[in-house]
Amino acid sequence: PIIEKYHLPLTNQTLPTFLEDLDSRGLLDTTLVVWMGEFGRTPKINENASRDHWPQCYTVLLAGGGVKRGFVYGASDKNGMYPAEDPVRPDDLAATMFYLLGIDPHTHVYAPGNRPVLISEGNPIMGVLA
Repeated sequence: PIIEKYHLPLTNQTLPTFLEDLDSRGLLDTTLVVWMGEFGRTPKINENASRDHWPQCYTVLLAGGGVKRGFVYGASDKNGMYPAEDPVRPDDLAATMFYLLGIDPHTHVYAPGNRPVLISEGNPIMGVLA
């Protein structure tokens, strides 16, 4: 499939190189790197030799910017279908990114008509912080 032939080799070369470059120049500690997609993929390959959207379980990589190094938070079940340990909601991930950027994740912004809207309804994932 296209993932094995193109996407994984490219990611396996560029992502570690990028992180090593930031680290060697002393920039990784002050730069938050977030590597993710907007949804997960089905744990099983479909009839078209591909994977469908699967929002129940997915992977996010956080590096630098106040995140623990060499650390895995949470786990999926043995089939990679559902969270089995320390599930994280998208709002919690957003709140964590705001927190690491020095922004209160419970800040309100104002929509047209001066209606207050929270920037995140989640809470920072304190277990990933360095």
